[in-house]
Amino acid sequence: MPDPQVAPPGPPAGAAVVVGSFTLDRGQWFARHRHDHHQLAWARRGVLAVRAAGTTWVLPPSMALWIPAGVQHATGAAGPALFRSLYFPPSRCALGWSVPTVVGVPPLLRELISYLSDETLSAAARERAEAVVLDQLRPVSVATVQAPMPHDSRARRVAEALRAAPADGRTLAEWGARVGASGRTLARAFVVDTGMPFGQWRTRVRLQAAMPLLAGGATVAAVAARVGYASPSAFVAAFRRAVGVPPGAYFTPEGGSGGR
Repeated sequence: MPDPQVAPPGPPAGAAVVVGSFTLDRGQWFARHRHDHHQLAWARRGVLAVRAAGTTWVLPPSMALWIPAGVQHATGAAGPALFRSLYFPPSRCALGWSVPTVVGVPPLLRELISYLSDETLSAAARERAEAVVLDQLRPVSVATVQAPMPHDSRARRVAEALRAAPADGRTLAEWGARVGASGRTLARAFVVDTGMPFGQWRTRVRLQAAMPLLAGGATVAAVAARVGYASPSAFVAAFRRAVGVPPGAYFTPEGGSGGR
């Protein structure tokens, strides 16, 4: 069965950018679908997750994802979130990005999105604001934090337990005693099924768990302890290696102090 095509909200007269607003609970997802408009997916509050083209993006309010028209995707929340989605008719959009692209969301863009959600704007005011929105969309270089689930049933039990309790520090040998497999068997299963060693996979699960906590304003020290790191510096180093920037840069919009 093909993925459904979902139409954006009805646009105000003359609008080239349509803003939709949705409240999402923790773990709530919009099932796979596609649009005939380009989409900019962004969480004004909380952390947004988007799955598309075999990749999962985890996006704090400082970042959004450009999803080209026709690309199948699913959108959800890593915690309670206010999801703002902008839709752009391809015939009226000069951007030619053909693959999902992460963009930064500085304070000016945040305010423009809120401004364009006002359906009482005059056509002239809306046109001027829409032009500035397009000018503000600039790609940023960050890595995605992916932790695919293993297919092996025993490794999957370990993975599910760690997603529920990422601070659990048991070794694969200790997990093996619980799920009925040797540590070496589990190690092979993680590499074969996820494409990465168990230690790297666990690091990514911990970072995924950290995202909504950091976006909610928790300190780096508190988050580091909660997701299983012995020190804030160890957590910051792991975050930088995986994502490309430290947590402070990832969660602060370019050019501002990052109010949420």
